[in-house]
Amino acid sequence: MSKLLQLTLDLFGDPAPTLPSAPAPDPVRAVPDPGPTRPAEPLEAVLAPATFHHPRANRRAVLGHTFVAYEFKRGKRRSIGFVVGPEGLTVSAPKWVPLAEVDAAVQSKSSWILAKLDAARERRERVESARIAWQDGAAIPFLGEQVIVVLDSRRQWAEGGASLNTDGQALPGVPRLTLHVGLPQHATGEQIRDAVQAWLMRQAKRLFTERLDHFAPQLGVQWKKLVLSNAGTRWGTAHADGTIRLNWRLVHFRLPVIDYVVAHELSHLRVMDHSPRFWDTVATVVPDYAALRGQLREEALPPW
Repeated sequence: MSKLLQLTLDLFGDPAPTLPSAPAPDPVRAVPDPGPTRPAEPLEAVLAPATFHHPRANRRAVLGHTFVAYEFKRGKRRSIGFVVGPEGLTVSAPKWVPLAEVDAAVQSKSSWILAKLDAARERRERVESARIAWQDGAAIPFLGEQVIVVLDSRRQWAEGGASLNTDGQALPGVPRLTLHVGLPQHATGEQIRDAVQAWLMRQAKRLFTERLDHFAPQLGVQWKKLVLSNAGTRWGTAHADGTIRLNWRLVHFRLPVIDYVVAHELSHLRVMDHSPRFWDTVATVVPDYAALRGQLREEALPPW
């Protein structure tokens, strides 16, 4: 469901000159402070322009004061296309378009490219800041709320060694939910992560089944089988045989967002495309699907 942002443009005109390679900065030695403080930061580090570097970069451009190393591909297409994804900028062009014209196209879309690269970088930073430290007291999102993991080996908890406690007081800024996991304090991070994931997947199976049963009659469809997935780029898929695949990590989101994804996949059992008729079908059961779709795209889930 989460897709890369893409902008495709037909660009025909006078070729622009090929952008020169960015020159390597001259090394500048910082003069250390004679006092007890640590040496000053190198001047080139202070004055260096912002940079974006795709791991498979094979071309470069200087857009304003920003250095962008991007992946360039040739393909069977009619126009020059731009895609900004988690790894950076990818530019695709037909085989007949000269490199000078590609460089001109990149320069002409510099504002759009930099805005999307900045947004992608901010999202990566939010995701990284949400990374979970798997230990006693770790916080995980569940149905839009923060849940605190509590290691407690003194009792045999139900559901395979974990139990959600909802009796906490709703104090401002303090999570009210705790997940008690039947593991000792010296449990490894991997053991804690696996126990929490197993519990979350059980909740996902139960909850998704309930929501499928809720929306299917309203949409006039029948689903046959639910499969939990761990896909990196898709929240769900639907097959004509009635099989619905849903990413178990949807349980991190609020229930309305989960309902949007469930309704989306069930709607595909009626309309197997993304035509206006499909979106009209989704809107019959989830009228605010556009806003929920935006939340699904923007929410930064912790790396697992």
